[in-house]
Formats: sequence, structure tokens, C-alpha cells
Amino acid sequence: MENELLKAADHLRRRDPRLAPVIDRCGLAAFAPHRDYYRSLTDSIIGQQLSVKAAESIKGRFRELFGGEFPAPAAILGKSIEKLRSVGLSGAKANYIRDLAGHIVDGRVTFARLEQQSNEEIIAELTDVKGIGEWTVHMFLMFCVGRLDVLPVGDLGIRNGIRDLYGYEQTPTPSQVKELAARNHWHPYESVASWYIWESYDTTPLK
Repeated sequence: MENELLKAADHLRRRDPRLAPVIDRCGLAAFAPHRDYYRSLTDSIIGQQLSVKAAESIKGRFRELFGGEFPAPAAILGKSIEKLRSVGLSGAKANYIRDLAGHIVDGRVTFARLEQQSNEEIIAELTDVKGIGEWTVHMFLMFCVGRLDVLPVGDLGIRNGIRDLYGYEQTPTPSQVKELAARNHWHPYESVASWYIWESYDTTPLK
């Protein structure tokens, strides 16, 4: 991963003069992919629209509901909505977590073939789960799977960062973000370029 991130920094520095000083200031981008895919998605659902502190508290109580361990999908399906809500989850999030577990148990979502799937295939598969939208899958692809060519066009931090760094009068639209990425040759390192944009705006996810 480190060698690929070095290549990405060199590629972006040479092709995007606005991004070059950000790269020089920030150094190597920080990506630490892992294979705990199911837990990552479940944690993403729990953390939606919550502060980090509140989300961590609920995640802790959620694990306690299953003896202190992160539960398998079948174990989640064995708990009622009311039981899941007892740890601080909203009714909607309890349903979303059960829906993700159901998709995994019946094979509609499977992580075994993830490395062979395109970003678009993964987005289509995961957004079929209630409570998982495109932004969540973009973050999953970037920071969990480690895909280095994902452009999270709907992320407000990216759009505001581009506005400031590239001199837009208004926050650019998702289409304008795509156009800028193409014009500045971010491919095949759109995730890395996005990380530097977040850093320039001090809004990097997972900080």
C-alpha cells in the first residue's frame, strides 16, 4: 500500500498544480484497509448522524448485548427490534442493521467475491440494504477495502474543499467535481486526491 500511495502522490503532484502544495505539506496519504467488512458497515449504520462519542457509547452497549463480542449476522437476526433499540439504537437503525444481517445470511451480500467486483457492482449490491447509501459505500470502499480510485462526489467536505482550493464561487455540484477530477487527471487515484482535498479543508473522515 505504501508504494502505491507514493505512486499516487507523484502522479497527482505532476498533474494537478493546485493539489501539489497540499501533497508536499501533508505527506503520504493515510489509508489502512482491513477485512472486517461486516463490522465496518454495521458501525457505519450505528454512527449515522451521531457524534463520535455518542456512536462509540452505543457500539459498546450493542456488543454487550451479545456478550461483549461483535455478533454474527444470524445472532443479530435472533434479536427483536425492541431488544436492539434497548442499547440506544433508533427503530430505523435497528431495522437497517437487521436488514444488512439478512442480506448477508441469504447471500444477497457476500464479501467473498468483493475483490473481483468493480466499485459500481459493490455500490449496487450494498445500497440495496436499507440505511446504506452511496456515501457510506464510498467511505467503505476507500477506508475499509482500500480502493484508491473512488470519487465521493456527494461528500460536502470534498465539494467545499474543492471550492476553496480551486477558486469556485459556489460549492461545486457532483457533476462539476467529476469534471474537475477528469480535467486534473486524478484517475486512477481519485481516493487519494480526495484525501488531500479533505486535508486541505481539515475534514478528513475517520480522524
